[in-house]
Amino acid sequence: MQNNILICGVGGQGIVLTSKLIAATAMSKDIPVMSAETIGMAQKGGSVFSFLRLGEGLHCPMFAKKTADLIIAFEPAEAVRMLPYLKEGGRVIVNSHPIMPVTASLKGSSYNGSEMLGYLAEKVNDVKVIDGEAACEAVGSPRALNMVMLGQAVKTGVLPFGIDEVEEVMAKTVRAQFVEMNSKALRLEI
Repeated sequence: MQNNILICGVGGQGIVLTSKLIAATAMSKDIPVMSAETIGMAQKGGSVFSFLRLGEGLHCPMFAKKTADLIIAFEPAEAVRMLPYLKEGGRVIVNSHPIMPVTASLKGSSYNGSEMLGYLAEKVNDVKVIDGEAACEAVGSPRALNMVMLGQAVKTGVLPFGIDEVEEVMAKTVRAQFVEMNSKALRLEI
């Protein structure tokens, strides 16, 4: 069985670390994994996305539109941008907190994410909206969003491993002073 996962958001939200933890956890269980990231405009607040494929018979890290089992979106507009990749019956986990694109802020546009969340609710049967700000506040760190989102993704059952296995890998790859906070974020009940 193969799983196609797409992680998307804006530079600085922790998408790359989330992708690496999923890949490392899969490898720790001898599950074949391939990944590809696009991070070109990350430093300027631009789009960042990561394709992850888990399972046997993989030949390429990228996957076709309409084949993603799960989209983990750290920002509502990025979720809508990547929605063409979601397969029929796929799942979306999305942070409700919008980040205004640089181009919109330069034009004086308003953007609060609500239209994007409404569009997702209309187009996808299985959408879980996470109040990322409240979750980070509950964890005690504004930098915990990526672990909150990863924990919610694991809880969907789409990924072939559990929170304990992610924590084992995280403890080996994340700085020691952040392990406790990240574990709290992974296990946060929402």
